[in-house]
Amino acid sequence: MVGNVQILLAEDDYQYGNIIKKQLEAVGYQVVHCFDGEVAWKKFQRDDFDLCILDVMMPKKDGFTLAQDIRKKNGMIPILFVSAKSADEDRLHGFRIGGDDFLVKPFSMRELIMRIRVFLRRTLPKDVPGDGIYKLGDDVRFNYEEKELRKTGGEAFATLTKKEAKVLRYLVENSNKLVKRDEILLKVWGNSSFFSSRSMDVFITRLRKHFKMQPGIALETLHNVGIRLNILESSKDKNDESTSTDTDNQGDE
Repeated sequence: MVGNVQILLAEDDYQYGNIIKKQLEAVGYQVVHCFDGEVAWKKFQRDDFDLCILDVMMPKKDGFTLAQDIRKKNGMIPILFVSAKSADEDRLHGFRIGGDDFLVKPFSMRELIMRIRVFLRRTLPKDVPGDGIYKLGDDVRFNYEEKELRKTGGEAFATLTKKEAKVLRYLVENSNKLVKRDEILLKVWGNSSFFSSRSMDVFITRLRKHFKMQPGIALETLHNVGIRLNILESSKDKNDESTSTDTDNQGDE
């Protein structure tokens, strides 16, 4: 999962930013490095990030202003400030406007990486398969890394967008349970605005079409309440359970 994590780095010092970028990429993260706040804000609006590292002092748009813009769009994404300024008031202001952490330059790269891991453990889904592939019933496999659906042993029958894959991943990890709309919106979009809600409806419609011809898989929508991904228990799992039960019974005899 590390290789699929995308980090927005806003740092106007080319050399310092390049060091951070290379160190984070060395442990497997994808890093987009922007040299001023305005470019970083445009990137954030266009792409999908899992964490932001923002220098406080930048041209065109400083890190505090950028963080406030990001928070209006996404209330959950972790924001880490980095700055040469160590005054308590700067640190407190960073936390007041929605920052999650504040590191004073120069800082240890090992410490930065550990802090990133802590925040990602809180925000990224848990219990992800080691190979990134989810089993949906007997015949369908969802490859989150490749963003595709395929029949077991066959070719992909659907390619997903990054956001569509995130929605499906969350539903798969909560399969056969009713998930509230606002919960999905906050987990995937970071907000529950009208526009995010409409976008989610589009993605759910697409996913429903993908599963229309797949037996044992169905998306159920309860109007204004939530969504449930129903996945019938795998026949193989049933057989394994039956065999296990029979063996247990024989042991009792």
